[in-house]
Formats: sequence, structure tokens, C-alpha cells
Amino acid sequence: MKKTLISTAIVLASSTGAVSHAQAADLTISCGAVGAELTLCEEGVAAWEDKTGHEVDIVSTPNSSTERLSLYQQILSANSSDIDVMQIDVVWPGLLANHLLDLNEALGENIADDHFETIVTNNTIDDRLVAMPWFTDAGVLYYRKDLLEKHGFEAPATWQELTDIAKTIQQAEQEEGNERMRGFVFQGRAYEGLTVNALEWVASHGGGNIVEADGEISINNENAAEALDLAASWIDDISPNGVLNYTEEEARGVFQGGNAVFMRNWPYAWSLAQSEDSDVRDKVGVIQLPAGGEGGQSAAGLGGWNLAVSRYSENPELAADLVAYLTGKEEQKRRAIEASYNPTIDALYQDEEVLDAVPFFGTLYDTFTNAVARPSAPTGDAYGRVSNAFFSASHDVLSGNMTGAEAVERLERDLMRLKRRNW
Repeated sequence: MKKTLISTAIVLASSTGAVSHAQAADLTISCGAVGAELTLCEEGVAAWEDKTGHEVDIVSTPNSSTERLSLYQQILSANSSDIDVMQIDVVWPGLLANHLLDLNEALGENIADDHFETIVTNNTIDDRLVAMPWFTDAGVLYYRKDLLEKHGFEAPATWQELTDIAKTIQQAEQEEGNERMRGFVFQGRAYEGLTVNALEWVASHGGGNIVEADGEISINNENAAEALDLAASWIDDISPNGVLNYTEEEARGVFQGGNAVFMRNWPYAWSLAQSEDSDVRDKVGVIQLPAGGEGGQSAAGLGGWNLAVSRYSENPELAADLVAYLTGKEEQKRRAIEASYNPTIDALYQDEEVLDAVPFFGTLYDTFTNAVARPSAPTGDAYGRVSNAFFSASHDVLSGNMTGAEAVERLERDLMRLKRRNW
């Protein structure tokens, strides 16, 4: 019988990397639990179990990607075999590659041919395919169609328009009795999610990508500072002070509860907003994120998750087979229809059943295929420290501890020190 283990780094990883209660099954896989992730993983694993007769334990790792990476690094650095298949973020292949199996060798060199080439390239380190694409992501803007229509607005094209519309509707709705209504919610906690949000603000204002593809540190510029200052103006105005501790699920809870006009989130939130128990069912629209003003453009942060096999697995061939099944076309189609997780297989974006379930997969196709990548490639092993420095500086601006100009100047100095030592 398959067990679901809800674990933290403290529970899961000991000094020896042992997970004593995961030894009975043939394999162990880690899955996230944001939105419907865990349920979908359980269902996909169960189908593979029925097909093969093997048993899999599911380990639910921390939802915070920062905490999950730390957990993986603890386990892998101990050469532990406790987790065979790992769900890894799109920015981690370079960080974890030395500990991961080459899936081209395990599954054949053509295993990833149907998947988006950019993601396959991202997951290929030193000619080794260290992870299979599972689902891709790009930030999108959710909005209340009914409230914008009620108050006479079109969906915003720029961040300043969003700010103005959110303020007007928030005030009007509060005056009508909904004191909990807020204009905009997003991921503002000091973690990897804020790196993505803040990169979207900065890039959309023409402020660069923090570190460019050639390794140049570009963050210290007026456009980047302006973007962070605009975001700081939202706090305690159109966004609650609590947004400084929001991850994806806290933002979704407020929006889906009917208490926000706009929300920045990932596509997974669509199916949940449309669920029978949602307070905003049939009241939600989804568009690309706003541009950064005159001369700016929409910039959606590239997200997504992959499946990798630990080099320390005692059943590597079996683990690779599980990965191939879960990342295959049939399973990706099921996940897209049931819970609006973006496939990594191009053909599914022309699939009528998929488009009926998630119409914006068609209208926002270019957004998903041209998303802005975090600078994990040029910074290599130092990316974790680069991201930490960026989201910490961004959080300081949002919290009112420094201006955008002060933050990007300090960040440039911090990144220069990191560059000298690490990339």
C-alpha cells in the first residue's frame, strides 16, 4: 500500500540522510503540495503502480522552494538513497546535476524530443539530461471580470493602470460594505517566489534580468529601482501588509475567497478558482502580466518543475521508468485538464480537450513559450545566493526599510562580491 508522508527537513533528513519509514516500498518520490499537486501526484503514481505492480511511497516536501532545495541538498550530500525521484525546480538542474542520473542513458536519447526544447536544454548539463520536464509555468494576472465590468474598467495593460484600477475598486467595494476587499495580492514573502515576482516587475520596466546571460550584473539601474518603488507603494494601500508573508497559496486564498480584485499567480490557480466551492467561480479572467509603463513590456517569470532520479537510488532503472510515465503525454494531458498545469509537450497546446478546459493556454501561448528565466545559468552554483540576495533586497524595499535606488546599489555590491568568489 502506498503511503503519503508529509515531511519537513528536520523530520526527513537526519545526519545520515535516513528515512526509516520509506524502506518498504520499491521507490520513493517527492511531490509538492501546492494547490492540487499532491493529489495529482498520488493519482499518477497509483496508475503507474497498477500498470507495473510496483509500490511507491510519496514524500510531500516543503511548499517553499527555498526550503525544499535545502532539504534535497542535505539528502543528496549524504549520498542517501531515501528519495529515488525528486521534483526539482526549473532553476535547480545546474545546482544538483552531479547528484542526478543521466536520463538519456536510462531512457534513450529521444525521450525528450516532444518536449519544449528550451526546457530540455535547461535540464541538460554537460550533455547529460538530468531531469525530465513535467510542467512549465509562467506568471499570469488573474482579475475579477465582474468587478471590472461593474466599475467600468478594462483589464490593465500596465502596472500603473493596475495600481489605479485596484485602488478605485478597492475603495468603492469597501464603501459598499466589503471591508476585506483589497486591490492586489501576490507572493511577497522573502523566498524564491519573490525573486520571480520582483524579476517580473524589474524586467517589465526595462530594468534587465539581475544578471545577464554573459554574467554581467545589471540590476543597478533607474528602471529597476522604479519598479521596486512602485511595488512598495502597494503595501498597506492596494495590498495588505500581510502580503509581505504571502506565498502562492496565501494569495490564492484571499483572491478565491472573493477579497481581491487582482492576483499574480501561476496557472495552477485557474482550476481551483473555477471549482464548485470557489467564491469567484465564473467571475475570473486571466491575462498576461502588465507592462512596466511607457516603453515597457509584459514579463512573465519562467517557472515549472521537472522530475529527476537520484544517482544514489537503489532502483535507478525503475525510477527512470516512473519518471517517463509521469512526464509522458497522457499524464501531462490529464494534469492539464484536471488542474490546469501547463504541459511541456507542444502538441498539447493544440489539443481541443485541453483548450476547452483551460482556454488561456491558447491565448497566452506566447507568454508561456517566451517567459523570462531567472539567472541560474550564468550564475551556476552561486544562483541560490544570488536569488537570496535579490529577494532579500526586494523585501527590504517592500517593507519600507530602503528605497529602490538604495536596494539595487547595495545588491550590485553584494553580487559583485559573489561573482568574484563563485562565478
